[in-house]
Parts: sequence; structure tokens; C-alpha cells
Amino acid sequence: MKLQSGLGLFVFLSVVTALAVNEPAIIPQPQKITRLVGAFKLAADTRIYTDTASADTGALLSAQLRKSTGWGFTVGSKTSSEPVITAGILLTTNGADAALGAEGYELNVTTNCVAIRAPTQAGLFYGAVTLLELLPPESLAQRAVANAPWEIPCVNITDAPHFPWRGMMLDVSRHFFNKEEVKQVLNAMALHKLNTFHWHLVDDNGWRIEIKKYPKLTDVGAWRDGVGFGLATNSTTAYGSNGRYGGFYTQDDIREVIAYAAMLHITIVPEIEMPGHALAALAAYPELGTGDGPFNVALKAGVNPGIFSPAKAETFVFLQDVLTEVFALFPSQYIHIGGDEVPKGPWKKDAACQALIKRENLKDEEGLQSWFNRRIEKFVNSQGKTILGWSEILQGGLAQNAAVMDWIGGATEAASAGHDVVMSPTSHCYFDYYQSADHSTEPRAMGGGALTLQKAYSLEPIPAKLSPEFHKHVLGAQGNLWTEYIPNLKQLEYMAFPRLSALAEVAWSPKSARNFADFQRRLKINNQRLDQLGVSYRLYRPETRTQIGGWKVAQIKDEFAPVEWDVTKNVTAAGQTRVSLEYTAGACGIDIAWIALLADGVEISRDEHAGFAGGSPRKSVYTLPVPAPKAGARYTLRAQVAGSGGRDSAGNIFWDLKPAAK
Repeated sequence: MKLQSGLGLFVFLSVVTALAVNEPAIIPQPQKITRLVGAFKLAADTRIYTDTASADTGALLSAQLRKSTGWGFTVGSKTSSEPVITAGILLTTNGADAALGAEGYELNVTTNCVAIRAPTQAGLFYGAVTLLELLPPESLAQRAVANAPWEIPCVNITDAPHFPWRGMMLDVSRHFFNKEEVKQVLNAMALHKLNTFHWHLVDDNGWRIEIKKYPKLTDVGAWRDGVGFGLATNSTTAYGSNGRYGGFYTQDDIREVIAYAAMLHITIVPEIEMPGHALAALAAYPELGTGDGPFNVALKAGVNPGIFSPAKAETFVFLQDVLTEVFALFPSQYIHIGGDEVPKGPWKKDAACQALIKRENLKDEEGLQSWFNRRIEKFVNSQGKTILGWSEILQGGLAQNAAVMDWIGGATEAASAGHDVVMSPTSHCYFDYYQSADHSTEPRAMGGGALTLQKAYSLEPIPAKLSPEFHKHVLGAQGNLWTEYIPNLKQLEYMAFPRLSALAEVAWSPKSARNFADFQRRLKINNQRLDQLGVSYRLYRPETRTQIGGWKVAQIKDEFAPVEWDVTKNVTAAGQTRVSLEYTAGACGIDIAWIALLADGVEISRDEHAGFAGGSPRKSVYTLPVPAPKAGARYTLRAQVAGSGGRDSAGNIFWDLKPAAK
């Protein structure tokens, strides 16, 4: 910030120094922020004032400040006719600019008062969150902190979100998180002004919501023999009294979490997966699947891998009954019906499904899924709700009023046809993916390539090929946490943050306000806030590796054979390099026997251990000593690799040299 002053260099430097103290570190970055000279100092007698409608929002701010400072922060009322307050904090909808919209706010801090104005309570709440971010991180402490510098820098902020859907999805089917853990997730979301919690309540691995008309869904479908996914039995605490793994939410639990989320201005969108990913439901009610035999027999025969039969009337009776109880609990406009990864094989083998395809004059099994979706949508719409589904609900034709959550494509097609979409591509939004290609430093995670912090921050929710007149149909963006390898809350938080912090800025801040270098500065302070909330996170480490090449199908053999890359320009100093192999595409990965460094064709170092670069990589990082480079020498990296179950594999290889200490 450049300041012009006629008072001389001393005054200029004094002002700059004053501005540098407690420099705002807000995430997501506000739409417009003007830093002023000075600060407002909280004191034991500071009061909070609200209009009548804003009393609850004022009480939330007061409760947190009382907790962290130990002071009273009493809340008083203020009508619009009263004079402007001094030595206090005002939260009001009176006089707010309607153009700020449903979630926007203005925050003005002077040396003698703080005023937050917004057209709605959601906007006031976000203004209060920003106020806490302007204070030291200790403002979020859960108990009183002595001698903290309770100062708020003087600023003028005008702020509103870029997108109305700023979300996070949590899969509680593969691993169960209790209601208090879910509340902890909601707290962290609220800090980042995220407003939509997508609750993935049912899937193959567990049914997590009580449905009173069908008690076996939770008596049977909420439990399995063990934690699964190759994880240690002590990696989670979600066991029943009889030693089975799992759990579920009672309807009272659901109501409690919904009320808690509403207090934080977070809407909860439930997902009831259909017609696929239904193993947990079919374990309880096997008669709803394809085939006529017992569930376990049908499963072994491959005719019932977790898919409902659309040819049975009782399937729709069941699903409508379930949705009726779900609608009674969740006030959200949307109901997510999943619709992804539906295996069509059972429908192809099932005579009743084939007869239905013929009777309804459908083209194929994809047409049958579209028919299924349309029938469900008709019921959902009759209840005043809207269906939302993953990309695959486009297959066979999209239901008339459906919205699409794009994870593998389809956003441009759907939005261009007038359907709303939420962007959640695997490339930027799947936070169950590794955070670095150096898997040796990370907990076990899903493959598919490293999703780094910078990659998450680089998401542009508006598809590049979408015509401007359809941009309004892009509701926003969402980060997803699938939990195959996330069995406990601390690991969940570690996988979410700081990538969810980055996505929050993408979804809230205008593109013109986003800057990754400045985001890194603010992230350091934001991490301190997460510390105060007791939230785990991964420390961001800038990428230091260099891509030296890759492998493609033509280079891969069925048996072990060498693949080489020229690394002459990468051998710049003596030290140690970490070589990482990252699978990116294809039907299979590659097995790795060893990697060696050669100088003029002669091997000079080797790391020999079995590794695998694929969808679930194992030990795919190799460490090699690197000698001081010799002038004129040619250096080559050689890997002994073989296709794992085929040769259809492609990926990249990275070099990360750490020079030896001098």
C-alpha cells in the first residue's frame, strides 16, 4: 500500500508500520477491503448492540468473545432512531444496502466503534465471522486467553459471495462419524463461510439414517464385521457394543444437527443413493433387488451388486416411504439421489427389467436409469423438492427439473439446457486424494494423481466452454471427502484442510480478488485459528519437484523392462533426490522393481524396492544419492517396470533434488 503524505518520511514510516501490525488475514478474501489507520480496542466494558431481529446473531458473537476474552460482552438493543454508538459493536439490518444480497455485508471499523450491516441474518453472521478474523487468532479460543492483543484494525469492508453454493460433502457410509464430530466439521465450515453441507448418508458400506417404517435399514444395514478397507482395527472408535463396526443417526440426532447447522447458516442436503450403491439397503431388504433368489446367493452370482430393481412396484413404494421421512427431517430444497456408477449388468440379466425396457420403449439400460430418475423426480417434485444427482444422471436423458453435480463432466451440457449445476470435479475437489505425489510422507489415500493446495485453489467453477448466458446456472463449487481411507475425525480434518480453505475462497471471492501468494500469507494465520478450534490440518509445503517426463502405453511391457529418462539438466548439485511416479490414466497401474541413476550409461546409485503406481499407489517414491555433476556427462534415470494386469497405463515421473549441506 502506497501512501502520500506532506508530513515527511517519519510520518510515512509510522503509518506504514501501523498498517503492518495485525494486517488482515481473512479467508475467503473479501470482495473489497480498505485498510485505514488505527485500531478499535476491545475492553472489559465493550458492549454489543443489535436491532430486535439480530439479537440471536449478536448473542453468537457475544458468546464467542466471552469465551476467548473472559469479559462480559453484554448484548443490548438499539433502534434505528437512537444515536450512533461509541465504544461498542453494532450488528443491524437497519440501513443495510439491499444490493448486498442474501449473504452480503458491510463492516466498518473505526477507533471508537464497529458496525456490521447486512440485509439478512446470514450476511450479519458472515460479517461477525470476518470481525473475529480481524482479531488475533485467539478470538476463537475455547477458553479465556490472558494478555492477548484484543485489537481490530480499522477497515472498510464490502463483501458478498460470488456463488450461492459453497459446499462440502462428507461420506459417513464408508466410515461413520457421530453427531458431535459432524458439528465440529460444521464449525470449521462456518469459519470459511461455507453454506452447504452435503451429507452422504447411505451407500454400499452402511445405511446411516433411521427410517422408522423400515427398522432393518439400521438394525442390519448400519453395521459390518470390521472397519474394512485394509485399515487397522484401532484406527477408529466407531464400534457397537457387540464389536461390529458402524453406527447411525436417530431422527432426533438428525434434527439436532440440522438445527445446529441452521444456527451457522449452513443448509444440509441429504443424499439417499439410488438406484445403485444400495448394498446396505438390500442387505436389509433383499426383495428390492434384481433376481428372485436370496440376497447372498444373488450377490455371489453377480446379479445383484447393490442395485435396486426398477421393475418391482415395491421398490418405488420403499423409496417413496424413505424419502417421505427424509423430507420431514430436512428443510433443504434439494434431495441428492446419487445416480453414479450404476452397474447395468444385473438389469441386463434380469427378465423383468428387460420386459420393462421393452414395454416402455426404452433404448437400453441407460434409458432405464433415466426412466427410474424421472419417476423418482415426479414424486420429489410433488413434495415441493428438487432432485440433484452426480454426472451420470445425464445418461439416457436428464430428468426435467433435475440439477447436476459434476464430478466427471456434464456441467456444460446440463447448464446449456437450463439445468442448475454444482462443480465438483475430481481434478480439483476430491479431497480424499493424496495431497502430494510423495506418498511416503502422507497417510494412505485415494489415488488418481496428487491434488495439491495450489491445484484446489486454481479451480474455475464456470466451465470454459459455457456461453455467458448460461453462467447463472452454475450454482457454485463443492469439496468432497469420500472416506474409504479416512476412519477418524483428525484424519478427516487433515485431508480437508487447507484444501477446503482454498475452495472456500474460490467459491466466495471474485476472481480478481484471488492471489495464491497472498493466500499463503493469510493461510498461516488461518491455521492458527484452526488450532484454536482444535481442528487438524496439513501444513502447506510448496512443491519443489520437477517433472522430468512420464510413461505411456507403448513403453509398458507385460514383464519387467527398463524405461529411461534423460536427467542431465536436473543433476545440478551433489545431494539426494526423491523420484516419484504418479499414475494419471489407463486401465491399470505399473509395478516397479527398482530405479537407478546412471552416468554415461554406468549405474552410480539405485533404490531397489517393490512399488506400485496406480489408483491406490504403494511405495512409489524412490530415494537416490546424487554425486557432484561432471562436466560433459550424460545422466539417465532408469526404472524397471511392468504393467500390473495389463499395459494400458500412463503417468508422470518427478525429480526433487535436495543439495547436500555445505
